Amino acid sequence: MLESERRCLGGTFDRAATAYREARPGYPSALFALLVDRCGLGSGSAVLEIGAGAGQATIPMLDLGARVSAIEPGAAMVRELLARTAGYRLAIVETTFEDALVPEASFDIVASATAFHWVDPAVGVRKAAQALRDFGWLAVWSNVYGDPERPDPFHEAIQPLLRSYAPELSRPEVPRPEEVPRPEEGNDCSDFDEAEEHVFQWEATHNPDQIRALFSTFSPWIALPVERREQLLDALHALARDEFEGRVVRPYRTVIQLRQRTAR
Repeated sequence: MLESERRCLGGTFDRAATAYREARPGYPSALFALLVDRCGLGSGSAVLEIGAGAGQATIPMLDLGARVSAIEPGAAMVRELLARTAGYRLAIVETTFEDALVPEASFDIVASATAFHWVDPAVGVRKAAQALRDFGWLAVWSNVYGDPERPDPFHEAIQPLLRSYAPELSRPEVPRPEEVPRPEEGNDCSDFDEAEEHVFQWEATHNPDQIRALFSTFSPWIALPVERREQLLDALHALARDEFEGRVVRPYRTVIQLRQRTAR
């Protein structure tokens, strides 16, 4: 992704902050169990979260007892996060990771959930390494809305709609929403051991309203002209209601990469 495209698309999510909170699914409990077992996530652990969004990953980490410092650039997202985490001990900084003042060697885990691909590759891994204590962990994961290893009838059914309303979304070079994170791409990873990757396969069931809201949170869809986007979302809702009888089951994947920081 070009840097100009990254900045443009990465700035779209704040327009859909409420839908993001309501419609974006969270992450498998097995992923957080992995963070507990492998990275020491839990009571007293200090976590820096990059791109907290509406808290889909933040709240489970807080529930496990972690002390989370969240970085989130969107003002509307910050409002959603504050509303959802009332009563928690959470520090939130409204800025980008690139611009954030991050104390060095202060965190046990730097975590980023479906957000690290929006960070400038020249900054992301290097700045995470600076923030981590020796032998701390960089944990980068993302939900992938679809699974090439399993049938996905709804994905196939929406292709004619894309070709009709937004052909730019059906081009082969346009990735499906939220690419699998690859923090090593374009980065100097010399401060980390080799990455280990884990994949969690799961399913989610959506009604037509949830389908419409979910797709309204994907950055390429947000970036569409309003009239075309609304027509496409309405067509998606009708498809889920009529052809899938109001119940869409989709195969999803969550892919996480873990890297342990070496000693300074």
